[in-house]
Amino acid sequence: MAAAKKTKTPKPSPKPTKSGLSDDKLISIWADMARIRRFEERCGQVYAMGQIGGFCHLYIGQEAVVVGLQAVTQAGDQTITGYRDHAHMLACGMEPGRVMAELTGRMDGYSKGKGGSMHMFSVEKNFYGGHGIVGAQVPLGTGLAFANKYRGNDNVAFIYFGDGAANQGQVYESFNMAKLWNLPCLYIIENNRYAMGTSIERASSQTDLSQRGVSFDIPGAQVDGMDVEAVYAAGQKAVKHVRAGNGPFILEMLTYRYRGHSMSDPAKYRKRDEVDKVREETDPIKVLEGRLLARGLVDEATIKTRRDAIKEEVEVAVDFALSADLPPDSDLMTDILAAPSEAGGDHHGR
Repeated sequence: MAAAKKTKTPKPSPKPTKSGLSDDKLISIWADMARIRRFEERCGQVYAMGQIGGFCHLYIGQEAVVVGLQAVTQAGDQTITGYRDHAHMLACGMEPGRVMAELTGRMDGYSKGKGGSMHMFSVEKNFYGGHGIVGAQVPLGTGLAFANKYRGNDNVAFIYFGDGAANQGQVYESFNMAKLWNLPCLYIIENNRYAMGTSIERASSQTDLSQRGVSFDIPGAQVDGMDVEAVYAAGQKAVKHVRAGNGPFILEMLTYRYRGHSMSDPAKYRKRDEVDKVREETDPIKVLEGRLLARGLVDEATIKTRRDAIKEEVEVAVDFALSADLPPDSDLMTDILAAPSEAGGDHHGR
């Protein structure tokens, strides 16, 4: 069998991207990424304590993608994603304490403790999940975009999925429909290079995923997903295209996850040196932090103070979650769709 091609590691831009972000906004974006990083690190620890059940997929390393794109949204835009979703929730403004409460199965969680890591929602924040079936969020997100067009509003559906999901058939059915009707979709492929554990070169004949929409006449762009300013700049252009009524756009974010696919994945399909190299050379938080320091927007003392505050904020969220009540046993069968019995019954949830 022929040897697999080596994957190119995204390299940081040597100079800051001319993104148009204000100094204050850049500092805020750095804080948002640092908060997500700390939250996800604590998720891993809480999972190891046995307080999070089921699956848990961490976003550590990919923070620039969702934070950079959230910065180009407007009120009313929707977000939908797969199961690596905690960061998307926080980026949308969902409360860390309630997100952690859902992860630990508590009543104060966004889905009352029933959704767990992969299935929580917030209509208030226009966050439509968290979906455990690979690629299932893509047709659902396309449906959100259809609703936007039907209602005649100016909103865009931000639809996130990974390089593994990019090979699912329902993705291309969605592409076809979205372009056929020029729906306001922004498809974001978070290419972290390994899907569940197979490198993209071994799983995809066309590894430039930004071109997956060519046969549907959907334009795309490949972006350094480790550089939040590059993400923001690309997001601005893509959203402008979509809001102008031109139909969908695909952004492929070249990113990298530092942990395994899920908490049960030892990630033996890649070498430790590879992960260390990405952390050292292209870490999205370090890259932006270095730029903030170089521009004189912050100093080391300010960075430390902000980090300490973020650490405390996440600890408060964890304490809130672990002290919250578990659902009563009587809730086990509520909000469940029940099939009618043979003797005849209703379709109401019990």
